[in-house]
Amino acid sequence: MNQAKTKNRKVNTSNFIMKWGTIVTLVILFLIFTFANWNTQVGGSMFLTTSNIITILRAISITTIISIGLTYSLAVDGMDLSIGACANFADTFIMTMFVWYNLNMGLSILLTIMVCLTIAIVNSILIVKFKIPDMVAALAVMFMFQGVSLTYSRGGAITERMTRPDGSQAEGLLSSHFKAMGSEPWLIIIMLCVVVFAIFFLGYTKHGRYMYAVGGNPEAAKLSGIPVAKYKILAYFMSAIFASIGGICLAARVGTAQVQAGDAYLMPSVAAAYIGFSVLGAGKANAFGTLVGAALVGILENGLIMMAVPYYAMNIVKGIVLAVALAMTYYNKKN
Repeated sequence: MNQAKTKNRKVNTSNFIMKWGTIVTLVILFLIFTFANWNTQVGGSMFLTTSNIITILRAISITTIISIGLTYSLAVDGMDLSIGACANFADTFIMTMFVWYNLNMGLSILLTIMVCLTIAIVNSILIVKFKIPDMVAALAVMFMFQGVSLTYSRGGAITERMTRPDGSQAEGLLSSHFKAMGSEPWLIIIMLCVVVFAIFFLGYTKHGRYMYAVGGNPEAAKLSGIPVAKYKILAYFMSAIFASIGGICLAARVGTAQVQAGDAYLMPSVAAAYIGFSVLGAGKANAFGTLVGAALVGILENGLIMMAVPYYAMNIVKGIVLAVALAMTYYNKKN
């Protein structure tokens, strides 16, 4: 009898950790950074201020948007490692639309997203047509489009009033409306809209359910009449669309296109999306979990900076905390 009670307690504890482990980690970090940055002169925490919360939200916005793109590919049991290269290509391309060709904002955004869909097309051909494993195919596409971006920009940054590769002076300027996209509140609003759309699409439409079915068991999905290839292709198109939106927002925020700037968002986006598996015990890629994962990464980075942790040690601390967050969720998953 006592053994049964002990076993039930262990099971209940394990289930609680698996379901709430990431949320608990997020709350603990929030409390630690709140009290670690307490300033008696101002009578409160420097971490828990409106301006710092806005800074965190602004910092995680682009990561969240890009990682939402990855969430779609993870839903079909894929792995789109080309999201960073896609964001970088979008960043570079839209800046040239403004600076080199002096196009308006709407046309520049539309052309950028359409051009970035070539990444989804190449991914789809390699994965669906040639049956190359998703991660390997996306890795090849990542290197390919890193080279495309560098070749297109001639290996340099794209800035207003720059000297073009042919020696002429670029006359195009960024519009004020486009620059507003990269600052609060619009950048945060765009992030929230992307997350809400993904929550609705993946959780409340048949297309989202079909994606999860494909990711869970492609053979069973095929026997059920679900066009597996079609939904894999759709997942990579959605991934490219949202990664390109992230790159567009990056250009709006920074006002320039620096060499390989978008590539830096790959690993934080992957971390956010995978942490999302564990949020509320979902056990699968989901938009809300991805947002929580991005928030965890953003709070951790912001708090470490405020605590004056040396930059060369920050990745060690971030890696340990992220590992603990994931371990609390997956420890008993197979038991």
